[in-house]
Amino acid sequence: MDRLITIKDFCGRYGIGRSTVYRENQAGRLPFRKIGRATRIAESDALKWFDLLPAR
Repeated sequence: MDRLITIKDFCGRYGIGRSTVYRENQAGRLPFRKIGRATRIAESDALKWFDLLPAR
């Protein structure tokens, strides 16, 4: 089973803000799961999202 991370952990790991996470989700690029009131992102989805970012 895939490890789930919090929005806060995701933001810290990738250096982005909470609003960016929700914007990426609305655009369909970053799926997340609601577990009750908690929001979690699968680590595999986070890695896929990161790999699809344009190279600088």
